[in-house]
Amino acid sequence: MPFAVYLLGLAVFAQGTSEFMLSGLLPGIARDLNVSIPAAGLLTSAFAAGMVVGAPLMAVLSLRWSRRFALLAFLVVFLLAHVVGAVTTGYGVLLVSRAVAALANAGFLAVAMATAISLAPPDAKGRATSVLLGGVTAACVAGVPGGALLGEVWGWRSAFWAVALALVPAIVAVLRSVPAEPPADVTHGAPAGGGEPAGGGEPSGGGTDGAGRGSSGGARGEFHALRRPRLLVLLLLGALVNGATFCAFTYLAPLLTGVTGIGAAWMPVMLALFGLGSFAGVTISGRFADRRPVPLLVSGGVALAAGWAVFALSAGAPVVAVALVFVQGLLSFAVGSTLISQVLYAATGAPTLAGGFATAALNVGATFGPWLGGLALGSGYGFRAPLWVSAALVVLSLAVAGAARLTSANTGTPAADQVETELRPGAR
Repeated sequence: MPFAVYLLGLAVFAQGTSEFMLSGLLPGIARDLNVSIPAAGLLTSAFAAGMVVGAPLMAVLSLRWSRRFALLAFLVVFLLAHVVGAVTTGYGVLLVSRAVAALANAGFLAVAMATAISLAPPDAKGRATSVLLGGVTAACVAGVPGGALLGEVWGWRSAFWAVALALVPAIVAVLRSVPAEPPADVTHGAPAGGGEPAGGGEPSGGGTDGAGRGSSGGARGEFHALRRPRLLVLLLLGALVNGATFCAFTYLAPLLTGVTGIGAAWMPVMLALFGLGSFAGVTISGRFADRRPVPLLVSGGVALAAGWAVFALSAGAPVVAVALVFVQGLLSFAVGSTLISQVLYAATGAPTLAGGFATAALNVGATFGPWLGGLALGSGYGFRAPLWVSAALVVLSLAVAGAARLTSANTGTPAADQVETELRPGAR
């Protein structure tokens, strides 16, 4: 795997720390800016909304630029948003800075995914995806607790400054390690300066040019390549699985303290344990997602649904609950990371927009999953209820995948051959 891919993972780590660290900083922000805790919580909602809306929009915008310029632009905007957030004394300014940071984060992830798979070997999209998502899970393990510690010792603004400083080496790394290439012309799909798209200008957007861009090029070609039902199914599956993950994760602390009986002082350890499981999950996905995606998705999906149900039933047993915190983190991110890599395989002709829509789908799940869990809690079903919701969402994803397979079989291609053909590495 090229070293530049790991450097992109470093930038994702810094941005992931920013996305998740607010959970430990909200009380300090509320006190300092004279707002309520719910108002401070809207900072998280603003970031999530910015990610959902910004991922496809920023991906389209970035098609006008070279990938190196796009990555640098998004990183610089993200850095400046944190500097503004660190120095402001106004809640409104901080809210806007979080939305801007989310837009930049969404654009960076979309371009970083496309860049990583173009730098990686053709049959290693899963490994490249796991490196990027490894940055997110590393943020859960180290970045988020570190941000909370900084907030306790030096105040919440110090965490914002730390994220800004962490982005400086990432910017230097992109300048030195990501190869420059001309932008695609968004109207005609040719590289800037004229010439025919590589691969003969296929209307399907199936090929790639020397930089890994879709051969049909530009927004029109990439949108055309996205009009595949299988791709839409994969995006839906990603949203459902990620919704299940964040439904359970959001209410993990009250479940473990109120039902399992683990002390509140141990919650950072429990969250870090979930993060360690997540890191193990993306690592496993990186090893197997490129060559054995179907067995990993099927067996992992079934185990994930069963695990959430077992967790709900045995939440009162501390040993079992602690073990499942790690196991469910592993399974959630192994399945989720594999789904993202398959989105990139399914949209070979639209790598940037595929990355943008994959990012949006994951954040849609991260938004509606906790909302559904909150509804279950508000209905009086107790802290185990979000785990049952998570199990139901994974079961629904398995049902959707099964229905899609049956539908593909009705086209005349045997179901087993259809799945194997469409999910194997490099399939178009």
